[in-house]
Amino acid sequence: MFTKYRLLALAMVMALVAAIAIMACSPAEPQVITERVEVPVTQVVEREVEKVVTEQVEVPVTQIVEREVEVEKEVPVEVTRVVTEEVVKEVEKIVEVMAPEGPKETIIFGDLNWSSALLQNRIAQYIVEKGYGYPTDVKFGATLPLFQGLQNGDTHVTMEIWLPNQNEAWNAAREEGAVLSVGQSLGKDWQSAFVIPAYLQEEYPDLDSVEDLKDQQYKDLFKTAETGDKARLVSCIIGWACEGVNAKQIEGYGLNDHVHIVNPGDGAALNADLYGAYERGEPWLGYQWGTNDPALKLDLVRLEEPPYSAECEYTTFACGYPDATILIAVYPDLPARAPGVVEMLRNWDFNIDIYKAVVRWQDANPDADVKATAIWWLNNNADVWGNWVTDDAAAAIQAALSAGEEADGWPTE
Repeated sequence: MFTKYRLLALAMVMALVAAIAIMACSPAEPQVITERVEVPVTQVVEREVEKVVTEQVEVPVTQIVEREVEVEKEVPVEVTRVVTEEVVKEVEKIVEVMAPEGPKETIIFGDLNWSSALLQNRIAQYIVEKGYGYPTDVKFGATLPLFQGLQNGDTHVTMEIWLPNQNEAWNAAREEGAVLSVGQSLGKDWQSAFVIPAYLQEEYPDLDSVEDLKDQQYKDLFKTAETGDKARLVSCIIGWACEGVNAKQIEGYGLNDHVHIVNPGDGAALNADLYGAYERGEPWLGYQWGTNDPALKLDLVRLEEPPYSAECEYTTFACGYPDATILIAVYPDLPARAPGVVEMLRNWDFNIDIYKAVVRWQDANPDADVKATAIWWLNNNADVWGNWVTDDAAAAIQAALSAGEEADGWPTE
């Protein structure tokens, strides 16, 4: 009996083990797979794809592309603006480096004692003071002492350096670095120590050469009680470079025994001597140049001379002057302390035709001194001097002219 029951229990245990084994080896039910694999995985994938495509591809990427296209259109403008600003800053930096800080120092002009140089100085002084804010002053004198003063820094600007009259001194000073040329004034001009009134040559047509001055009949035309049997020749002003050149020419031509040299004390005396003889219709022989007042107003004739050559200049001087080159010279430190002023002088273009118009105006307005002439010219020629200066300087100069101002550094005439 016991054995029967024991066998029955054993059979039940075996059946239970078999059932457990079958359950352990069977595949997972679909419901379990759907809940753990299909449903969660599908939801996760769909959400990630939607997020990438919708938020990063469709909307954000389109906006980024549109913005990039807009930026490409703006790039040339941006670049141009940046380059311009950098260039301006660079120019300002250069100007700041060149222009000294602090008060602007006085610029002194060499006041050469003839009309065109005096007028150019007054015009330049006005522009420097009113347009660029530098005080000005002048030192009056003759060519050689004022040129020495320029080399020493006693003056800073000379508006007329005449070459070849000053060739020797000029070349030596340039080699030493004592002077700088910044441009030209007036342009080319003639000069001669042997000028006569045209009416005299009309009366004596054979009087046409320097060699004729050796003929007694022509010497008699020009002699005076002071000169004896020699012709009176009114030569260059004392202290001017042409004083020495003329003396060498007279020696080179063999005229020392035929002419008596008279050297006036200044340009006014030279001109007065010629004007007086011309008004009286008397013979006159002497030195003149193309931009001097009488040469612009009177009918004059130059006696013939052998043409200029460099060999002649450095040997006998028995030849005429070449056409003069007229330079503007400055003391070497001026470009560093007044760069705007030097740039204005580089642009300077006061030529012979302009000066001729000035002389005609002065002739019609004999009471006008050089300062009044400078004001008249500045008021009526803004289209000329306006090309020499900056826009800001031009506006300041025009305002000063409109207010009737004079330059503080102008000397008392």
